[in-house]
Amino acid sequence: MGDPKGFLKITRETPGTRDPKTRLADYEELYVEFPKEKTVDQASRCMDCGVPFCHSGCPLGNVIPEFNDAVYREDWAEAFSILSSTNNFPEFTGRICPAPCEAACVLGINQPPVAIEHIEKTIVETAYNLGLVKPVTDIRRTGKKAAVVGSGPAGLAAADQLNRSGHQVTLFERNDRIGGLLRYGIPDFKLEKWVVDRRLEVMEAEGVAFVTSANIGGNIPADALLNEFDAVVLCGGSTVPRDVKGLPGRELSGIHFAMDFLEQNNRRVAGDDLSGIEPIMATGKHVVVIGGGDTGSDCVGTSNRHGAQSITQFEIMPQPPEQRDPLSWPNWPWILRHSTSHDEGCDRDWSVNVTRFIGDEAGNVRALEAVRVTWGTDPSGRLTGFKPVEGSEFEIPCDLVLLAVGFLHPQHNGMLEQLGLELDERGNVRTRNYQTSVEKVFSAGDMRRGQSLVVWAINEGREAAEAVNRYLG
Repeated sequence: MGDPKGFLKITRETPGTRDPKTRLADYEELYVEFPKEKTVDQASRCMDCGVPFCHSGCPLGNVIPEFNDAVYREDWAEAFSILSSTNNFPEFTGRICPAPCEAACVLGINQPPVAIEHIEKTIVETAYNLGLVKPVTDIRRTGKKAAVVGSGPAGLAAADQLNRSGHQVTLFERNDRIGGLLRYGIPDFKLEKWVVDRRLEVMEAEGVAFVTSANIGGNIPADALLNEFDAVVLCGGSTVPRDVKGLPGRELSGIHFAMDFLEQNNRRVAGDDLSGIEPIMATGKHVVVIGGGDTGSDCVGTSNRHGAQSITQFEIMPQPPEQRDPLSWPNWPWILRHSTSHDEGCDRDWSVNVTRFIGDEAGNVRALEAVRVTWGTDPSGRLTGFKPVEGSEFEIPCDLVLLAVGFLHPQHNGMLEQLGLELDERGNVRTRNYQTSVEKVFSAGDMRRGQSLVVWAINEGREAAEAVNRYLG
């Protein structure tokens, strides 16, 4: 460990954010520059625990105490070597991961945890600046060909691992650009797209072939992949959004899925021609976001940048506590979290169930009705269900409703139906050690496990690639 008393002398500190009034005028990254010497100080807080629970908290198993020690010694080459041995894309996770590793940090039992996510981002950005991130070109080829479908974090990780293993990899993406959720789901103010493009250049230089506008099961028959490739890895994501079907007024104009709103805005920021597409804009509107997760938060931040008149975010679950339950360590705690988007302006409300959308004469949503609910619990404290609070009904005006209530499962029609894959009880692709019911077809990421975190997607892509390696011998 760098400094045996570092955690006693130095408290947690992370980069500050740009002033909200300034950052709402653009889609650039939120954070201000953080002196490197302060990052070294933060690395010194790592206690190099005898049992580092941060390892198990991180789905990738990042070797965190070791790269913290290298940062403390300012050996950036060693730090990057350690970090990249387990994480293909630390520049992504260092920006958008909720950091379950920090929730599991032993120091976090009675102090603020080590700033692992910030240290990770600093390592990889320093590595880029020092020219340490280079294409690996001396790869011994196996003569095997592998196809990866879907270019989100799971697909990119699978492609990267398979290519480094020597297979000839072709990655297919049905959209017009590579990146999947990283490209079109996450706003630029959290992940600017040059960060994605920079990594794609490295992968392309290493031999990964990218094919866009390739809808497998659509303009490319699924069996074409079976005929051409020795193995296929499906990483298409969980793309069917959860709806509020049956809710009165759902058919009104002005009610949209969150991902439609976010994708369109990312395209707008990228300078795409959106003529002929109905614009989904929050400018001057009363916006209601239904759903309290990260996607809902992204809708809040984007709506603020549009210049919404008001933004309200409803969550049907109870409001989490301000402080962590000590007994929750080292697991991910149920705790109230404020995002940078919330800091920019938003009214948040919990234990609220929307019951009806109200329209105007032209068929546009103009208001919604909701009711407050109370939740029951079992003896262990687990929530068992909710019921409306009598007399708590209320109505608020809204011109734009964004549904951010999660996803059900991957798209079934097209590729999955053509391949005849077996599905599990939730509608996801059923696998055994990442191998599907069709011998040479594998699956990873949200398409296999259901919607989850970017860091889990990268882990899934890596493990699926290892399963493919064993299959190919």
